[in-house]
Amino acid sequence: MKREESTGLPRRAGFLVRRRAVRMLAHATFFCLVAGAAPAASLRIASGFDPQTMDPHALALLYQSRIYQQVYDSLVNRDEQFRIEPALALSWQATSPTTWRFKLRPGVSFHDGSPFSADDVVFSIERALGPTSQRAFQLKGVTGAKKVDALTIDVLLAAPDAVLPDKFIGLAMMSKAWCAKHGVERAQDFNGKQETHAVRNASGTGPFRLERYEPDVRTVLKANPAWWGRGDKRNGNLDEVSYIAIRQDATRLAALASGEIDLVLDPPFQDVERLKTDRALTVLQMADLGQQYFTFDQARDELEGSDVKGRNPFKDLRVRRAVYQAINVELIVQKVLRGQGTPTGAFLSPRVDGSLPELDKRLPHDPAKAKALLAEAGYPNGFAVTLDCVNIAYRENACQAAAAMLTQVGIRTTLRSSPTNQFFPRLSQGTSAFIEFGWTPTTDAWATLNALFHTWSKDGFGTFNAGRYSNPQLDTLIDSIRVEPDLTKRRAMTGVALRLIGEDLPYVPLYRRTLSWAMAAKVSAVQWPNDIIELRWVRVK
Repeated sequence: MKREESTGLPRRAGFLVRRRAVRMLAHATFFCLVAGAAPAASLRIASGFDPQTMDPHALALLYQSRIYQQVYDSLVNRDEQFRIEPALALSWQATSPTTWRFKLRPGVSFHDGSPFSADDVVFSIERALGPTSQRAFQLKGVTGAKKVDALTIDVLLAAPDAVLPDKFIGLAMMSKAWCAKHGVERAQDFNGKQETHAVRNASGTGPFRLERYEPDVRTVLKANPAWWGRGDKRNGNLDEVSYIAIRQDATRLAALASGEIDLVLDPPFQDVERLKTDRALTVLQMADLGQQYFTFDQARDELEGSDVKGRNPFKDLRVRRAVYQAINVELIVQKVLRGQGTPTGAFLSPRVDGSLPELDKRLPHDPAKAKALLAEAGYPNGFAVTLDCVNIAYRENACQAAAAMLTQVGIRTTLRSSPTNQFFPRLSQGTSAFIEFGWTPTTDAWATLNALFHTWSKDGFGTFNAGRYSNPQLDTLIDSIRVEPDLTKRRAMTGVALRLIGEDLPYVPLYRRTLSWAMAAKVSAVQWPNDIIELRWVRVK
Protein backbone atom coordinates (compact mmCIF):
# COMPACT_ATOMS: atom_id res chain seq x y z
CA MET A 1 0.00 0.00 0.00
CA LYS A 2 1.39 3.41 -0.95
CA ARG A 3 1.81 5.82 1.95
CA GLU A 4 0.93 9.48 1.35
CA GLU A 5 2.36 12.42 3.29
CA SER A 6 -0.20 14.66 4.99
CA THR A 7 1.08 17.81 3.27
CA GLY A 8 0.29 16.45 -0.18
CA LEU A 9 -3.23 15.10 0.36
CA PRO A 10 -6.10 16.33 -1.76
CA ARG A 11 -9.02 17.89 0.09
CA ARG A 12 -11.23 14.76 -0.02
CA ALA A 13 -8.39 12.57 1.24
CA GLY A 14 -7.75 15.02 4.07
CA PHE A 15 -11.39 14.71 5.10
CA LEU A 16 -11.09 10.91 5.09
CA VAL A 17 -7.98 11.01 7.30
CA ARG A 18 -9.74 13.34 9.76
CA ARG A 19 -12.78 11.07 9.83
CA ARG A 20 -10.56 8.05 10.39
CA ALA A 21 -8.79 9.83 13.25
CA VAL A 22 -12.13 10.66 14.85
CA ARG A 23 -13.14 7.00 14.60
CA MET A 24 -9.88 5.86 16.17
CA LEU A 25 -10.31 8.36 18.99
CA ALA A 26 -13.88 7.16 19.52
CA HIS A 27 -12.69 3.55 19.67
CA ALA A 28 -9.99 4.45 22.17
CA THR A 29 -12.44 6.43 24.33
CA PHE A 30 -14.97 3.60 24.22
CA PHE A 31 -12.27 1.07 25.14
CA CYS A 32 -11.39 3.08 28.27
CA LEU A 33 -15.05 3.40 29.23
CA VAL A 34 -15.81 -0.32 29.03
CA ALA A 35 -12.64 -1.05 30.95
CA GLY A 36 -13.95 0.89 33.94
CA ALA A 37 -12.32 4.17 32.92
CA ALA A 38 -8.87 2.65 33.37
CA PRO A 39 -6.36 3.68 30.69
CA ALA A 40 -5.45 1.12 28.06
CA ALA A 41 -2.42 -0.93 29.10
CA SER A 42 0.12 -3.36 27.75
CA LEU A 43 1.00 -6.77 29.16
CA ARG A 44 4.18 -8.81 28.71
CA ILE A 45 3.82 -12.54 29.32
CA ALA A 46 6.67 -15.04 29.53
CA SER A 47 6.47 -18.80 29.09
CA GLY A 48 8.94 -21.56 28.38
CA PHE A 49 6.94 -22.60 25.31
CA ASP A 50 6.50 -21.23 21.81
CA PRO A 51 3.09 -21.65 20.11
CA GLN A 52 4.70 -23.26 17.01
CA THR A 53 2.10 -21.98 14.51
CA MET A 54 -0.76 -19.51 14.21
CA ASP A 55 -2.86 -21.90 12.12
CA PRO A 56 -5.60 -22.78 14.63
CA HIS A 57 -6.48 -26.14 13.05
CA ALA A 58 -2.91 -27.36 12.49
CA LEU A 59 -2.27 -28.30 16.13
CA ALA A 60 -4.07 -29.22 19.34
CA LEU A 61 -1.42 -27.88 21.68
CA LEU A 62 -1.99 -25.96 24.92
CA TYR A 63 0.78 -23.46 24.22
CA GLN A 64 -0.72 -22.64 20.82
CA SER A 65 -4.28 -22.53 22.17
CA ARG A 66 -3.24 -19.89 24.71
CA ILE A 67 -2.62 -17.49 21.84
CA TYR A 68 -4.87 -18.37 18.92
CA GLN A 69 -7.96 -18.40 21.15
CA GLN A 70 -7.39 -14.69 21.77
CA VAL A 71 -7.37 -14.05 18.01
CA TYR A 72 -10.00 -16.50 16.77
CA ASP A 73 -13.43 -16.82 18.36
CA SER A 74 -15.30 -20.11 18.50
CA LEU A 75 -19.04 -20.73 18.40
CA VAL A 76 -19.10 -21.28 22.16
CA ASN A 77 -16.70 -20.38 24.95
CA ARG A 78 -16.48 -20.54 28.74
CA ASP A 79 -17.26 -18.03 31.48
CA GLU A 80 -15.20 -17.19 34.57
CA GLN A 81 -16.42 -20.36 36.33
CA PHE A 82 -15.45 -22.45 33.27
CA ARG A 83 -19.08 -23.03 32.30
CA ILE A 84 -20.13 -23.02 28.65
CA GLU A 85 -21.48 -19.71 27.32
CA PRO A 86 -22.41 -18.25 23.90
CA ALA A 87 -19.72 -16.70 21.70
CA LEU A 88 -20.17 -16.47 17.92
CA ALA A 89 -23.27 -18.62 18.34
CA LEU A 90 -26.08 -17.00 20.32
CA SER A 91 -28.10 -20.20 20.73
CA TRP A 92 -28.21 -23.84 19.66
CA GLN A 93 -30.65 -26.71 19.79
CA ALA A 94 -31.12 -30.19 18.37
CA THR A 95 -33.74 -30.05 15.62
CA SER A 96 -33.56 -33.79 14.97
CA PRO A 97 -31.53 -36.70 16.39
CA THR A 98 -28.73 -35.97 13.89
CA THR A 99 -29.01 -32.20 13.35
CA TRP A 100 -28.17 -29.25 15.60
CA ARG A 101 -29.08 -25.72 14.58
CA PHE A 102 -26.85 -22.79 15.60
CA LYS A 103 -28.04 -19.17 15.45
CA LEU A 104 -25.09 -16.87 14.80
CA ARG A 105 -24.28 -13.48 16.27
CA PRO A 106 -25.07 -10.59 13.89
CA GLY A 107 -22.81 -7.61 13.19
CA VAL A 108 -19.50 -9.46 13.66
CA SER A 109 -16.47 -8.62 11.51
CA PHE A 110 -13.12 -10.26 10.92
CA HIS A 111 -9.96 -8.30 11.65
CA ASP A 112 -9.65 -7.37 7.97
CA GLY A 113 -13.10 -5.75 8.11
CA SER A 114 -14.99 -8.45 6.19
CA PRO A 115 -18.31 -9.60 7.69
CA PHE A 116 -18.66 -12.91 9.53
CA SER A 117 -21.45 -15.17 8.26
CA ALA A 118 -22.73 -18.73 8.02
CA ASP A 119 -20.45 -19.35 5.03
CA ASP A 120 -17.41 -18.88 7.27
CA VAL A 121 -18.73 -21.32 9.88
CA VAL A 122 -19.47 -24.02 7.30
CA PHE A 123 -16.00 -23.49 5.80
CA SER A 124 -14.27 -23.60 9.21
CA ILE A 125 -15.96 -26.83 10.23
CA GLU A 126 -15.00 -28.45 6.93
CA ARG A 127 -11.42 -27.17 7.30
CA ALA A 128 -11.17 -28.54 10.85
CA LEU A 129 -12.39 -31.91 9.60
CA GLY A 130 -9.77 -32.00 6.83
CA PRO A 131 -6.93 -34.52 6.56
CA THR A 132 -4.16 -32.12 7.66
CA SER A 133 -6.10 -30.78 10.66
CA GLN A 134 -5.15 -31.98 14.14
CA ARG A 135 -8.57 -30.77 15.34
CA ALA A 136 -10.55 -33.42 13.45
CA PHE A 137 -10.61 -35.69 16.53
CA GLN A 138 -12.54 -32.98 18.37
CA LEU A 139 -15.42 -33.17 15.85
CA LYS A 140 -15.67 -36.94 15.46
CA GLY A 141 -19.27 -37.77 14.57
CA VAL A 142 -19.79 -34.47 12.74
CA THR A 143 -20.27 -35.22 9.04
CA GLY A 144 -20.50 -31.60 7.90
CA ALA A 145 -22.40 -28.34 8.17
CA LYS A 146 -25.02 -26.65 6.03
CA LYS A 147 -25.95 -23.00 5.65
CA VAL A 148 -29.61 -22.27 6.40
CA ASP A 149 -29.40 -18.49 6.00
CA ALA A 150 -26.77 -15.80 6.51
CA LEU A 151 -26.85 -16.23 10.31
CA THR A 152 -27.98 -19.83 10.75
CA ILE A 153 -26.20 -23.15 10.21
CA ASP A 154 -27.09 -26.78 10.73
CA VAL A 155 -24.42 -29.16 12.02
CA LEU A 156 -24.95 -32.63 10.58
CA LEU A 157 -24.14 -35.76 12.59
CA ALA A 158 -23.68 -39.43 11.85
CA ALA A 159 -25.53 -40.28 15.07
CA PRO A 160 -27.11 -38.43 18.02
CA ASP A 161 -24.70 -36.43 20.17
CA ALA A 162 -25.77 -35.28 23.62
CA VAL A 163 -22.94 -32.80 24.15
CA LEU A 164 -22.27 -31.47 20.67
CA PRO A 165 -21.88 -27.78 21.65
CA ASP A 166 -18.91 -28.68 23.88
CA LYS A 167 -17.03 -29.89 20.81
CA PHE A 168 -16.95 -26.35 19.45
CA ILE A 169 -15.19 -24.82 22.45
CA GLY A 170 -11.86 -23.56 21.16
CA LEU A 171 -12.61 -24.53 17.55
CA ALA A 172 -11.56 -21.44 15.60
CA MET A 173 -13.88 -19.80 13.11
CA MET A 174 -11.87 -18.56 10.14
CA SER A 175 -12.68 -16.29 7.20
CA LYS A 176 -13.44 -18.30 4.07
CA ALA A 177 -12.45 -15.34 1.86
CA TRP A 178 -9.18 -14.70 3.72
CA CYS A 179 -8.18 -18.37 3.51
CA ALA A 180 -8.96 -18.46 -0.21
CA LYS A 181 -7.02 -15.24 -0.84
CA HIS A 182 -3.91 -16.64 0.85
CA GLY A 183 -4.16 -20.25 -0.33
CA VAL A 184 -4.79 -21.75 3.09
CA GLU A 185 -8.13 -23.46 2.56
CA ARG A 186 -6.56 -26.55 4.15
CA ALA A 187 -4.93 -26.61 7.57
CA GLN A 188 -1.15 -26.49 7.65
CA ASP A 189 0.48 -29.93 7.62
CA PHE A 190 2.44 -29.36 10.81
CA ASN A 191 4.02 -32.80 10.93
CA GLY A 192 5.12 -32.35 7.30
CA LYS A 193 6.81 -29.05 8.28
CA GLN A 194 4.68 -27.18 5.74
CA GLU A 195 5.02 -23.40 5.57
CA THR A 196 1.84 -21.47 4.75
CA HIS A 197 0.53 -17.91 5.12
CA ALA A 198 -1.52 -19.01 8.15
CA VAL A 199 1.60 -20.01 10.10
CA ARG A 200 2.59 -16.38 10.79
CA ASN A 201 -0.59 -14.48 9.90
CA ALA A 202 -4.18 -14.49 11.12
CA SER A 203 -7.56 -12.84 10.63
CA GLY A 204 -10.07 -13.82 13.27
CA THR A 205 -13.03 -12.16 14.96
CA GLY A 206 -11.52 -12.30 18.46
CA PRO A 207 -10.75 -9.62 21.05
CA PHE A 208 -7.14 -9.39 19.86
CA ARG A 209 -5.56 -9.35 16.42
CA LEU A 210 -2.17 -10.76 15.54
CA GLU A 211 0.41 -8.01 15.07
CA ARG A 212 3.40 -10.28 14.49
CA TYR A 213 4.71 -13.75 15.25
CA GLU A 214 8.45 -14.39 15.54
CA PRO A 215 8.89 -18.13 16.18
CA ASP A 216 10.74 -18.97 19.40
CA VAL A 217 11.03 -15.24 20.19
CA ARG A 218 7.74 -13.39 20.65
CA THR A 219 4.13 -13.05 19.58
CA VAL A 220 2.53 -9.61 19.68
CA LEU A 221 -1.23 -9.06 19.84
CA LYS A 222 -3.17 -5.79 19.60
CA ALA A 223 -6.65 -5.19 21.00
CA ASN A 224 -9.42 -5.32 18.42
CA PRO A 225 -11.52 -2.18 19.09
CA ALA A 226 -14.29 -3.50 16.81
CA TRP A 227 -14.65 -6.79 18.71
CA TRP A 228 -18.31 -7.72 19.16
CA GLY A 229 -17.81 -8.35 22.90
CA ARG A 230 -16.10 -5.08 23.69
CA GLY A 231 -19.01 -3.83 25.81
CA ASP A 232 -18.90 -6.77 28.25
CA LYS A 233 -18.58 -5.49 31.83
CA ARG A 234 -16.10 -8.28 32.64
CA ASN A 235 -13.53 -6.91 30.20
CA GLY A 236 -10.14 -5.62 31.23
CA ASN A 237 -8.10 -2.83 29.67
CA LEU A 238 -5.36 -4.41 27.57
CA ASP A 239 -4.34 -2.69 24.36
CA GLU A 240 -1.24 -4.74 23.53
CA VAL A 241 0.07 -8.13 24.68
CA SER A 242 3.49 -9.65 24.04
CA TYR A 243 4.08 -13.37 24.60
CA ILE A 244 7.81 -13.89 25.01
CA ALA A 245 9.37 -17.35 24.82
CA ILE A 246 12.03 -17.74 27.54
CA ARG A 247 13.00 -21.36 28.06
CA GLN A 248 15.33 -20.82 31.03
CA ASP A 249 13.48 -20.72 34.36
CA ALA A 250 15.90 -18.32 36.04
CA THR A 251 15.78 -15.91 33.12
CA ARG A 252 11.96 -15.77 33.20
CA LEU A 253 11.96 -14.94 36.90
CA ALA A 254 14.75 -12.39 36.54
CA ALA A 255 12.70 -10.64 33.86
CA LEU A 256 9.68 -10.62 36.18
CA ALA A 257 11.72 -9.23 39.07
CA SER A 258 13.21 -6.46 36.92
CA GLY A 259 9.85 -5.42 35.51
CA GLU A 260 10.68 -6.47 31.95
CA ILE A 261 7.90 -9.09 32.20
CA ASP A 262 4.53 -8.62 33.89
CA LEU A 263 3.36 -12.25 34.11
CA VAL A 264 5.01 -15.68 34.08
CA LEU A 265 2.69 -18.56 33.23
CA ASP A 266 5.09 -21.28 34.35
CA PRO A 267 7.25 -20.15 37.27
CA PRO A 268 9.70 -22.80 38.53
CA PHE A 269 8.15 -24.95 41.23
CA GLN A 270 11.06 -24.37 43.59
CA ASP A 271 10.45 -20.61 43.53
CA VAL A 272 6.68 -20.44 43.96
CA GLU A 273 6.65 -20.27 47.78
CA ARG A 274 9.22 -17.47 47.69
CA LEU A 275 7.22 -15.60 45.05
CA LYS A 276 4.15 -15.74 47.29
CA THR A 277 5.97 -13.70 49.92
CA ASP A 278 6.98 -10.95 47.51
CA ARG A 279 4.59 -8.01 48.04
CA ALA A 280 5.30 -6.74 44.53
CA LEU A 281 3.80 -9.91 43.06
CA THR A 282 0.55 -11.87 43.00
CA VAL A 283 0.52 -15.66 42.61
CA LEU A 284 -2.65 -17.38 41.42
CA GLN A 285 -2.93 -21.15 41.93
CA MET A 286 -5.40 -23.83 40.87
CA ALA A 287 -5.42 -27.61 40.40
CA ASP A 288 -4.71 -28.61 36.80
CA LEU A 289 -7.56 -30.12 34.80
CA GLY A 290 -4.91 -32.02 32.84
CA GLN A 291 -2.13 -34.40 33.83
CA GLN A 292 1.11 -36.03 32.73
CA TYR A 293 1.56 -39.56 31.41
CA PHE A 294 4.13 -42.01 30.10
CA THR A 295 3.05 -44.08 27.15
CA PHE A 296 4.65 -46.95 25.25
CA ASP A 297 5.13 -48.09 21.67
CA GLN A 298 2.69 -50.98 21.33
CA ALA A 299 2.57 -51.08 17.53
CA ARG A 300 6.01 -52.29 16.43
CA ASP A 301 7.10 -55.89 16.85
CA GLU A 302 10.60 -54.75 17.81
CA LEU A 303 11.25 -51.91 20.22
CA GLU A 304 13.21 -49.22 18.41
CA GLY A 305 16.65 -48.48 19.89
CA SER A 306 16.49 -51.36 22.37
CA ASP A 307 19.10 -54.04 22.99
CA VAL A 308 16.32 -56.66 22.90
CA LYS A 309 15.93 -57.74 19.28
CA GLY A 310 12.90 -59.28 17.65
CA ARG A 311 10.60 -58.36 20.54
CA ASN A 312 8.75 -55.39 21.97
CA PRO A 313 8.64 -55.72 25.76
CA PHE A 314 5.95 -53.05 26.06
CA LYS A 315 3.40 -55.31 24.40
CA ASP A 316 3.41 -57.34 27.63
CA LEU A 317 1.12 -56.01 30.39
CA ARG A 318 3.56 -57.26 33.03
CA VAL A 319 6.28 -54.99 31.64
CA ARG A 320 3.94 -51.99 31.56
CA ARG A 321 2.98 -52.68 35.15
CA ALA A 322 6.66 -53.02 36.06
CA VAL A 323 7.26 -49.52 34.68
CA TYR A 324 4.31 -48.22 36.71
CA GLN A 325 5.48 -49.75 40.00
CA ALA A 326 9.14 -48.86 39.49
CA ILE A 327 8.41 -45.11 39.48
CA ASN A 328 8.01 -43.30 42.78
CA VAL A 329 5.70 -40.53 41.61
CA GLU A 330 5.13 -39.30 45.17
CA LEU A 331 8.87 -38.61 45.45
CA ILE A 332 8.94 -36.85 42.06
CA VAL A 333 6.07 -34.58 43.13
CA GLN A 334 7.80 -33.86 46.44
CA LYS A 335 11.29 -33.20 45.05
CA VAL A 336 10.82 -31.96 41.49
CA LEU A 337 7.44 -30.23 41.82
CA ARG A 338 8.16 -29.20 45.44
CA GLY A 339 4.82 -30.60 46.53
CA GLN A 340 2.87 -28.56 43.98
CA GLY A 341 1.08 -31.45 42.36
CA THR A 342 -0.98 -34.55 43.04
CA PRO A 343 0.17 -38.09 42.21
CA THR A 344 -2.61 -39.88 40.35
CA GLY A 345 -3.55 -43.36 39.28
CA ALA A 346 -6.49 -42.04 37.26
CA PHE A 347 -6.47 -41.35 33.55
CA LEU A 348 -8.77 -38.33 33.79
CA SER A 349 -9.21 -35.63 36.42
CA PRO A 350 -12.13 -36.04 38.84
CA ARG A 351 -13.39 -32.74 37.36
CA VAL A 352 -14.15 -34.55 34.08
CA ASP A 353 -17.73 -35.79 33.84
CA GLY A 354 -17.87 -39.54 34.49
CA SER A 355 -14.39 -39.87 36.00
CA LEU A 356 -14.32 -42.07 39.09
CA PRO A 357 -12.61 -40.64 42.20
CA GLU A 358 -11.69 -44.14 43.44
CA LEU A 359 -9.45 -44.62 40.40
CA ASP A 360 -7.24 -41.74 41.54
CA LYS A 361 -5.31 -44.02 43.92
CA ARG A 362 -2.01 -45.23 42.45
CA LEU A 363 -0.60 -48.73 42.51
CA PRO A 364 2.08 -48.89 45.21
CA HIS A 365 5.67 -48.00 44.39
CA ASP A 366 7.36 -51.42 44.61
CA PRO A 367 10.75 -51.92 42.86
CA ALA A 368 10.96 -55.55 43.99
CA LYS A 369 7.58 -56.29 42.43
CA ALA A 370 8.70 -54.48 39.25
CA LYS A 371 11.79 -56.72 38.98
CA ALA A 372 9.68 -59.82 39.54
CA LEU A 373 7.23 -58.77 36.83
CA LEU A 374 10.10 -58.23 34.36
CA ALA A 375 11.51 -61.69 35.10
CA GLU A 376 8.07 -63.26 34.78
CA ALA A 377 7.66 -61.57 31.37
CA GLY A 378 10.97 -63.04 30.17
CA TYR A 379 13.27 -60.08 30.84
CA PRO A 380 15.24 -61.07 33.98
CA ASN A 381 18.14 -58.88 32.85
CA GLY A 382 15.87 -56.04 31.78
CA PHE A 383 16.31 -54.13 28.52
CA ALA A 384 17.36 -50.73 27.20
CA VAL A 385 14.97 -48.02 26.00
CA THR A 386 15.02 -44.32 25.10
CA LEU A 387 12.58 -42.01 26.89
CA ASP A 388 11.48 -38.91 24.94
CA CYS A 389 10.77 -35.72 26.86
CA VAL A 390 10.36 -32.05 25.96
CA ASN A 391 13.26 -29.84 27.06
CA ILE A 392 11.41 -27.78 29.68
CA ALA A 393 13.17 -27.89 33.03
CA TYR A 394 10.57 -29.44 35.35
CA ARG A 395 9.54 -32.06 32.78
CA GLU A 396 13.18 -32.90 32.02
CA ASN A 397 13.85 -33.24 35.74
CA ALA A 398 10.82 -35.47 36.27
CA CYS A 399 11.85 -37.63 33.31
CA GLN A 400 15.44 -37.83 34.58
CA ALA A 401 14.25 -38.98 38.01
CA ALA A 402 11.95 -41.60 36.47
CA ALA A 403 14.74 -42.80 34.16
CA ALA A 404 16.99 -43.40 37.17
CA MET A 405 14.23 -45.33 38.99
CA LEU A 406 13.57 -47.50 35.93
CA THR A 407 17.27 -48.21 35.47
CA GLN A 408 17.45 -49.45 39.07
CA VAL A 409 14.97 -52.24 38.28
CA GLY A 410 16.68 -53.20 35.01
CA ILE A 411 14.92 -51.00 32.42
CA ARG A 412 18.03 -49.13 31.31
CA THR A 413 16.52 -45.80 30.32
CA THR A 414 18.31 -43.11 28.31
CA LEU A 415 16.66 -39.70 28.32
CA ARG A 416 16.32 -37.89 24.99
CA SER A 417 15.26 -34.31 25.60
CA SER A 418 14.12 -32.32 22.56
CA PRO A 419 12.80 -28.83 21.75
CA THR A 420 9.09 -28.54 21.10
CA ASN A 421 9.38 -28.45 17.31
CA GLN A 422 11.03 -31.90 17.38
CA PHE A 423 9.16 -33.38 20.35
CA PHE A 424 5.54 -32.78 19.31
CA PRO A 425 5.84 -34.37 15.86
CA ARG A 426 7.23 -37.52 17.55
CA LEU A 427 4.16 -37.49 19.78
CA SER A 428 1.52 -36.98 17.11
CA GLN A 429 3.21 -39.25 14.55
CA GLY A 430 3.66 -42.08 17.06
CA THR A 431 7.38 -42.51 16.34
CA SER A 432 8.67 -42.71 19.91
CA ALA A 433 9.40 -45.93 21.80
CA PHE A 434 8.60 -44.42 25.20
CA ILE A 435 7.39 -40.86 25.75
CA GLU A 436 6.25 -38.44 28.45
CA PHE A 437 3.51 -35.96 27.63
CA GLY A 438 0.70 -33.93 29.12
CA TRP A 439 -2.93 -33.67 28.12
CA THR A 440 -5.54 -31.11 29.12
CA PRO A 441 -9.08 -32.49 28.63
CA THR A 442 -12.42 -30.80 28.28
CA THR A 443 -14.95 -31.42 31.03
CA ASP A 444 -16.60 -34.09 28.84
CA ALA A 445 -14.69 -37.38 28.80
CA TRP A 446 -15.36 -38.48 25.22
CA ALA A 447 -12.89 -36.12 23.49
CA THR A 448 -10.00 -37.40 25.62
CA LEU A 449 -11.00 -41.05 25.36
CA ASN A 450 -11.15 -40.69 21.58
CA ALA A 451 -7.93 -38.68 21.25
CA LEU A 452 -5.70 -40.78 23.53
CA PHE A 453 -7.12 -44.29 23.81
CA HIS A 454 -9.02 -45.09 20.61
CA THR A 455 -7.21 -47.06 17.91
CA TRP A 456 -5.42 -44.58 15.66
CA SER A 457 -6.68 -43.83 12.18
CA LYS A 458 -6.26 -40.93 9.76
CA ASP A 459 -9.98 -40.22 10.10
CA GLY A 460 -9.70 -38.53 13.50
CA PHE A 461 -9.60 -41.50 15.85
CA GLY A 462 -6.72 -41.74 18.34
CA THR A 463 -5.03 -38.59 16.99
CA PHE A 464 -2.74 -38.34 20.03
CA ASN A 465 -2.51 -42.05 20.79
CA ALA A 466 1.28 -41.82 20.73
CA GLY A 467 1.89 -45.53 21.37
CA ARG A 468 -0.69 -46.64 18.79
CA TYR A 469 -2.40 -48.76 21.45
CA SER A 470 -5.42 -50.68 20.15
CA ASN A 471 -8.25 -52.42 22.01
CA PRO A 472 -11.36 -53.16 19.88
CA GLN A 473 -13.52 -53.60 22.99
CA LEU A 474 -12.53 -50.16 24.23
CA ASP A 475 -13.05 -48.65 20.75
CA THR A 476 -16.62 -49.91 20.72
CA LEU A 477 -17.25 -48.45 24.15
CA ILE A 478 -15.76 -45.04 23.22
CA ASP A 479 -17.85 -44.92 20.05
CA SER A 480 -20.95 -45.77 22.08
CA ILE A 481 -20.25 -42.97 24.58
CA ARG A 482 -20.18 -40.47 21.72
CA VAL A 483 -23.69 -41.33 20.52
CA GLU A 484 -25.38 -42.05 23.88
CA PRO A 485 -27.91 -39.24 24.49
CA ASP A 486 -28.59 -40.06 28.15
CA LEU A 487 -25.99 -38.28 30.30
CA THR A 488 -26.40 -40.69 33.22
CA LYS A 489 -25.69 -43.64 30.94
CA ARG A 490 -22.75 -41.79 29.38
CA ARG A 491 -21.19 -41.26 32.80
CA ALA A 492 -21.60 -44.93 33.65
CA MET A 493 -20.07 -45.97 30.31
CA THR A 494 -17.16 -43.57 30.90
CA GLY A 495 -16.49 -45.26 34.22
CA VAL A 496 -16.43 -48.67 32.53
CA ALA A 497 -14.00 -47.37 29.88
CA LEU A 498 -11.68 -45.90 32.50
CA ARG A 499 -11.64 -49.17 34.45
CA LEU A 500 -10.79 -51.06 31.26
CA ILE A 501 -7.93 -48.64 30.55
CA GLY A 502 -6.70 -49.11 34.12
CA GLU A 503 -6.62 -52.87 33.64
CA ASP A 504 -4.79 -52.63 30.31
CA LEU A 505 -2.31 -49.87 31.27
CA PRO A 506 -1.58 -48.45 27.81
CA TYR A 507 -0.35 -45.40 29.72
CA VAL A 508 1.23 -44.81 33.11
CA PRO A 509 -0.63 -41.97 34.86
CA LEU A 510 1.79 -39.71 36.72
CA TYR A 511 0.58 -36.48 38.33
CA ARG A 512 -1.54 -33.37 38.02
CA ARG A 513 0.24 -30.10 38.60
CA THR A 514 -0.80 -27.21 40.76
CA LEU A 515 -1.01 -24.43 38.18
CA SER A 516 0.76 -21.25 39.26
CA TRP A 517 0.82 -17.86 37.55
CA ALA A 518 3.18 -15.25 38.99
CA MET A 519 2.39 -11.66 38.05
CA ALA A 520 3.12 -8.10 39.02
CA ALA A 521 0.70 -6.87 41.70
CA LYS A 522 -0.75 -4.36 39.23
CA VAL A 523 -2.13 -7.25 37.11
CA SER A 524 -5.42 -9.02 37.79
CA ALA A 525 -6.62 -12.06 35.83
CA VAL A 526 -9.09 -14.95 35.90
CA GLN A 527 -7.40 -18.35 36.20
CA TRP A 528 -8.89 -21.35 34.45
CA PRO A 529 -8.01 -25.01 35.25
CA ASN A 530 -6.87 -25.61 31.64
CA ASP A 531 -3.93 -23.16 32.09
CA ILE A 532 -5.23 -20.73 29.44
CA ILE A 533 -5.37 -17.05 30.34
CA GLU A 534 -8.28 -15.14 28.81
CA LEU A 535 -6.76 -11.79 27.90
CA ARG A 536 -10.18 -10.18 27.48
CA TRP A 537 -10.58 -10.16 31.27
CA VAL A 538 -7.06 -9.06 32.27
CA ARG A 539 -6.71 -5.65 33.86
CA VAL A 540 -3.50 -3.73 34.53
CA LYS A 541 -3.62 -0.85 37.02
